Amino acid sequence: MTALPEPHDFIGIGLGPFNLGLACLTEPIDELNGVFLESKPDFEWHSGMFLEGAHLQTPFLSDLVTMADPTSPYSFLNYLKERGRLYSFYIRENFYPLRTEYNDYCRWAAAGLSSIRFDETVESLTYDEGTALYTVRTAVGSVFRAPRLVLGTGTPPYIPDACQGLGGDYLHNSRYMEGKAALQAKESITIVGSGQSAAEIYYDLLSEIDVHGYRLNWVTRSPRFFPLEYTKLTLEMTSPEYIDYFHALPEETRYRLESGQKGLFKGIDGELIDAIFDLLYQKNLPGPVPTRLLTNSSLDSASYEESSGTYTLGLHQEEQGKNYTLTTEGLILATGYRYRPPAFLEDIHDRLRRDSGGRFDVARNYSIDTTGHGVFLQNAGTHTHSITSPDLGMGAYRNAYIIGELLGREYYPVEKSIAFQEFAV
Repeated sequence: MTALPEPHDFIGIGLGPFNLGLACLTEPIDELNGVFLESKPDFEWHSGMFLEGAHLQTPFLSDLVTMADPTSPYSFLNYLKERGRLYSFYIRENFYPLRTEYNDYCRWAAAGLSSIRFDETVESLTYDEGTALYTVRTAVGSVFRAPRLVLGTGTPPYIPDACQGLGGDYLHNSRYMEGKAALQAKESITIVGSGQSAAEIYYDLLSEIDVHGYRLNWVTRSPRFFPLEYTKLTLEMTSPEYIDYFHALPEETRYRLESGQKGLFKGIDGELIDAIFDLLYQKNLPGPVPTRLLTNSSLDSASYEESSGTYTLGLHQEEQGKNYTLTTEGLILATGYRYRPPAFLEDIHDRLRRDSGGRFDVARNYSIDTTGHGVFLQNAGTHTHSITSPDLGMGAYRNAYIIGELLGREYYPVEKSIAFQEFAV
């Protein structure tokens, strides 16, 4: 019988920015022996949306480590220094890293870590009561054991029900760059979605509309093109105090608030909205540009006609209560991402807590298991931790919190109070 490997202190599954940040912050801690498993061959973060000039919506301080440890060698500023771009970034006088730059920074950080295992797709996960250890087996035959898990598998692209099983060559926005050239060869292109990705793609395609001669539509269910709310007092909702407040609310209240807070982290950059208007103005000077902006329009149905290579979208104008259709050759679904629990969790489902809605019952300390200190969840907690869950700027805070839980003591000081305003009476 093959001997089982010596256990690690914890296993991180998935390597997005949040678990990568955890890997960076645990690297110097001799008391923690962790391993991180990633199915991809290298770090890759939303490469399908590397549009020229596209940048993060959070400042460079929201890197992998700085808000927990400003002295970490894995900071964005240290990355710039090693790349020879620190002075260029300083002269640029822009706090927001380019998206491609942030991805390169993460790849740089990952290359310096000893705890990451790429090309390790988790196939099974079991728990042994006798040893109190989780055993992870991967597709290439690797076996890892640990008493703790940190899940960072991310949120996969969301395809609306109306488009399930839809044929043709439609794209989710996560694959936009690889499909852009083929899209621009079509006579018409339609974008469905209302957030930053939809706006970036619309601007990109509108910029070249007169070069390729396609018709361009943008369909959004929202009544207008909502800007991301980024005022400073609103940003105090990404604070320890607001997490405490939100998490303590009744479940039904949290669910109600969650549905109304999307504009706080899914809105469009205000400067981009203005740039779209300015570009429309410019493009319309010689004559009407062949583009339509359709608000208040939900996607109720979609069909694909293979012989003509066209999609017919069934839309509903929600304020008027009227149905109408739109025909297009190219279709881009900028419909975001939604968390789906990975299949390998099924074998330990009895150890995981769920709320009345069937979602993970994420404790204040980010645990989701029945012991309250064995399985921790990155992201996927807007229903328990509000807008701090997907926020890059709160990733280092959450990781500092999780590290304290793993060690049983505080290692990186975790702020308890930073907001000027009071959220609870």
